[in-house]
Amino acid sequence: MKSCLRWLLVGMLHLMNADHLAAQSILIKNGVVYDGSIDHKPSKQDILINDAGQIVKIKKHLKSKQSRIIDAAGKIVTPGFIDTHAHGDPIAAPEFKNFIAMGVTSIVLGQDGDGPMYQDLSSWYTEVMKARPGVNIAVLGGHGTLRFLTGVKFKRVPDSLEIHKMVSQLEDWMRAGSFGMSTGLEYVPGTYAQAAELLALAKVVGQYDGILMSHMRNEDDEALESSINELLDQGRYCKVHIAHFKDVYGKGVERAEQLLQLIERHPNAMQLSADLYPYTASYTGIGIVFPSWALAPVDYDSIRLTRRSELLDYVTAKVNKRNGPEATLFGTGKYAGKSLAEVALAQYKPFAEILVDEIGPEGASGAYFVMNEELQQRLLQSSKVMVCSDGSPGMRHPRGYGTFAKIIEEFVFKRKAISLQEAIYKMTGLSARTLGLKDRGFLKPGFVADLLIFDPTKVKANANYENPYQLASGFDLVMINGRIAKEGDMISEVRYGRVLKKNQD
Repeated sequence: MKSCLRWLLVGMLHLMNADHLAAQSILIKNGVVYDGSIDHKPSKQDILINDAGQIVKIKKHLKSKQSRIIDAAGKIVTPGFIDTHAHGDPIAAPEFKNFIAMGVTSIVLGQDGDGPMYQDLSSWYTEVMKARPGVNIAVLGGHGTLRFLTGVKFKRVPDSLEIHKMVSQLEDWMRAGSFGMSTGLEYVPGTYAQAAELLALAKVVGQYDGILMSHMRNEDDEALESSINELLDQGRYCKVHIAHFKDVYGKGVERAEQLLQLIERHPNAMQLSADLYPYTASYTGIGIVFPSWALAPVDYDSIRLTRRSELLDYVTAKVNKRNGPEATLFGTGKYAGKSLAEVALAQYKPFAEILVDEIGPEGASGAYFVMNEELQQRLLQSSKVMVCSDGSPGMRHPRGYGTFAKIIEEFVFKRKAISLQEAIYKMTGLSARTLGLKDRGFLKPGFVADLLIFDPTKVKANANYENPYQLASGFDLVMINGRIAKEGDMISEVRYGRVLKKNQD
């Protein structure tokens, strides 16, 4: 018993001192450096990193007797990838190994209007750091969260005092280090917000040089242009960003060109950026196929009893418009892993009855195969568009485990849709500039050593819809804050992520 306790204490001390033991200067030699920019030609150079995790020198033929030498011959060295739209709980589940395995060193949380439910954001930061996250964590203040914290909740038109409360709370978050605000206008309670409310909050974001990242009001093809214009209107006051840019059931390169031209012609075009993930299935709650009049705060059971026929007709039409029940794959609930069509067939029922009578608008989430490959690829090629996963460790969708690897494996090498340098820029430098990260996203002296070493021809996204939790492969070394978080196939059990704060890094 005493022996067991002794070894337990030794192990605990080892973990406590692991960060100290890992603190050493590192010299990376013989790699081809992609510095995260779009205009600097990649070249073979060495990189010296000090024991504080900062890049000191980048030049040829560097020497250092005290440093650990890492030979990157035959490989490239890039900044760590930045996921501008991610999900997860860095307090309850801080590991984020899915992101590390695909080269992501920083993620942005607080998306779709759903940020930390904390009035004092600094308290949340403290809890995150106590949990020691595996990757760097930036956060946005959630617009929906604002509504709940200030008591507005599901109200359609807040009065002037309520808007003042939301403005004041957002100002507190921005001063604490939030990178901006997110909206989820297709979800409750964000869907109830109107122009006056959103513009008042956009002004606050702009005053603090933040960014407004929006899951827009409606991503369906016939409503998409209106949704983009609504966001661009908010761009009068701050930088705005289309989250997970997609056109639901829109098709073809020509349609993508129309959307991009719509943006370019707008007077606030310079204020707008966007991100997307390289999959044709979205993922969200099943409430997306229900009418607004059946969503919270209404009593769904009452609606189902009094307006059942109308509800069935609506859901039937909506699902069919979204490529039918075969295109809906449940990710949670008792039908996880099955399509809506499979469930309906097994029960000999119309699919709408399964949704309306058994599941309801809050009873499941799923993947929806509603996007067109050619259209999405053209959007990716836009100079305004960067890469995000919109994924999490537990989401039943391959994007949370494969996005950044798939960009390289498929869009660079198989499709040749973008160059390797463009891909790296869209996953590093462009993301950092968009967010306002001052010392990450590029390989430069004085910048933090978040970086990757890998052979791009060996990168592989292994996750798929049947097995969505398979880690990506091919990233030989992942360094976070100058510490090695992944080497070969081994991901460190010691976590090196930090909290990132706007204007405080």
